[in-house]
Amino acid sequence: MTERFSGRTAVVTGGGSGIGLATVRRLASEGARVVIGDIDPGPGKAAADEVSGLFVQTDVTSQEQVEALFAAAVDTYGGVDVAFNNAGISPPEDDSILDTGIDVWRKVQEVNLTSVYLCCKAAIPHMQRQGRGAIVNTASFVAVMGAATSQISYTASKGGVLAMTRELGVQFAREGIRVNALCPGPVDTPLLQELFAADPERAQRRLVHIPMGRFAKPEEIASTVAFLASDDAGFITASTFLVDGGISGAYVTPL
Repeated sequence: MTERFSGRTAVVTGGGSGIGLATVRRLASEGARVVIGDIDPGPGKAAADEVSGLFVQTDVTSQEQVEALFAAAVDTYGGVDVAFNNAGISPPEDDSILDTGIDVWRKVQEVNLTSVYLCCKAAIPHMQRQGRGAIVNTASFVAVMGAATSQISYTASKGGVLAMTRELGVQFAREGIRVNALCPGPVDTPLLQELFAADPERAQRRLVHIPMGRFAKPEEIASTVAFLASDDAGFITASTFLVDGGISGAYVTPL
């Protein structure tokens, strides 16, 4: 494994499980010093201990706690080179617009969209001072497609992440700061397993539309994060980077 992140510091939110945990492991394996922000101290601290990193318990909807997370990275390691803004939720109560209450709508927007705003707002000044940085924001393939199995607030929040990412990627490009949106397809993570556990038919209804015939592995998404955050992606910014097994390009899938 090459050490593309040797001497660099990466902050990962939602780093205690799923895509976040896989990315923590991948970045650390390539030499990064990793700072993990997670609301759950058990998995978050375990992930940090595994990679000899730093854990900061963080509610990503709190501006003060998000600022403290990035400040801890600077205080401990001297800077912030990579921010993977990945924390998110998809509660079962988020469903059709006809059934989703305003409180659920607001909660999902806060965790999935406002948190990305707060993380970018906190990370960018540190990156400006050093004249470089890479931000990867987790959006979703649902932000570029429509689904009859709706999660209306989740979908809308991820669309907001895409628009904000484009704006930031353009605004800060000449300061050496790249900002890209990662759009995974369905990934075999605890979040997806929980979502489909009570409704296997819903899972199968989605799976049939993926040309590759399976959900992604978290490690496959993590490898894309590592690419986008590395100098190998030095001319990529303000992009919507789909990693979806072909689902967004499919009309009819193979038998």
